[in-house]
Amino acid sequence: MNEAPGREGSGPVTLLVLLVLVTAAAVVLGRPLLAEYANGGEMAAPAPAPTSTRAGDRPSGRRPGVINIEADQGLSSMRSAGTGILMTSSGFVLTNNHVIAGATSITATDTDNRRAYRARVVGYDPANDLAVIKMDDAAGLRPAVFGDSSDVRVGDPVTAVGNAGGKGGAPAVVTGVVTSLEQTITARNQADGGSERLSGLIETDAPIKPGDSGGPLLDTDGKVIGINTAASAGPDDDGTTHKHATPSGTATATPEHRGYAIPAAGALEIARQIRAGRATGTIHIGKTALLGVQVRSNGTAFGALVDTVVPDTPADKAGVKAGGVVVALAGEAVDTPSRLTGLMLTHHPGDVVKLEWTTRDGRRHSADVRLVEGPPQ
Repeated sequence: MNEAPGREGSGPVTLLVLLVLVTAAAVVLGRPLLAEYANGGEMAAPAPAPTSTRAGDRPSGRRPGVINIEADQGLSSMRSAGTGILMTSSGFVLTNNHVIAGATSITATDTDNRRAYRARVVGYDPANDLAVIKMDDAAGLRPAVFGDSSDVRVGDPVTAVGNAGGKGGAPAVVTGVVTSLEQTITARNQADGGSERLSGLIETDAPIKPGDSGGPLLDTDGKVIGINTAASAGPDDDGTTHKHATPSGTATATPEHRGYAIPAAGALEIARQIRAGRATGTIHIGKTALLGVQVRSNGTAFGALVDTVVPDTPADKAGVKAGGVVVALAGEAVDTPSRLTGLMLTHHPGDVVKLEWTTRDGRRHSADVRLVEGPPQ
C-alpha cells in the first residue's frame, strides 16, 4: 500500500462519486467518489455566467482521441478502468489522477485504431486530480482537439464521451447542457471514504457514469472543453440510488444528475508542466516512492495511524507495525495522513530518509530507510 489512505478503485470502474468520477466512482471514471456540496454543506455560489446563445445547437457526438484505460492495482489486488484524452500523436494522454492512483501497471487502448499499449505515468497532480501518462511505442495517432473552455456558457449543449462502466470497446456517448460554472465540490471515494476538494468546475446534466473519469466533455464543434471528473446521479441500471449531500447537508436520494468537468484550459496548463518535468508543491514528476504503510487519521491525536504494513517494504524492514503512529519523515513533522502523503511526493525511489514513529506503548522509534518504487498516489 502507499502512504496515504487508499484511493484505489473499489470495483472495475472509476468516477469520483459525487457518485463517481473521481475514481473516481468505481470504474475509472476510475474509482467511485461521491460528490458532496462544498463550504459546510452548501454548493459554492458560481460566478455570474452569461446564458448561452448556442442552446439550439446540436451536440457534437464522438470525436477522435478517446483512450480506454485499465489499471491493475497490484498492492490491493484490484483493477480499475477509466478514460483518457489523447493530447499528441505520439501517445501522451491526459486523465484524472484518481484513474491511475495505485496502479502497478496500466494498459491504454486507442479507441480509434483499437490497439492496446502499455503505458507509464509521466507525472500527476493529486490536488487537481490530473495526470499524464505515455503510451509506449505509440506513433501516428489522432489526438483530440481542445477548445476554449473560457468561452463556455450556461445552456451550451455538450457531449461526454468515455469508458462508461469500464466495459472497454467503443466509448459511450451521452449529451446534455452546461447547467452551471465555477462549481466547488468535495468528491468522495466510496471505497475508503477519502475525499478531494475540487473547484472551478463545469457542471452539466449529461449522465456521466463510473468509468467516464478522465474522458472529454465536448462542445458542439467536437472540441474538448473539459475533463469529466465527478458526478452525482439518480438510480443506476441496477435500480440502486446514489446519494449526495443537499445544501442542508442531509444525505438524500435524488433523480437529478449532475456531472462535473475540469475546464480544459487549466488542465492543459498542468499537463504542460508535467510534460516539461516541472515539479511543484502539488505536481509529482516521474516514479513514486513507496514507504509501505496504509495509514488513516489518528482521531484527534497527532500523526498518521498505521493500519497495514506491506511485507518486505522499507517500513516493514524498519520494524513499523500496525497500530503504530508515523510522526515524522525526513525531519518534517507528520500530523495527518495527508501530510505524510505530501511529504512522500517530494521524494523519489532510492532516497534515504529518516522515519520516526511511535508504537502502541507510546515509545518513539526512528530508522533511516531507503524508499523503493511504488504505484502513483
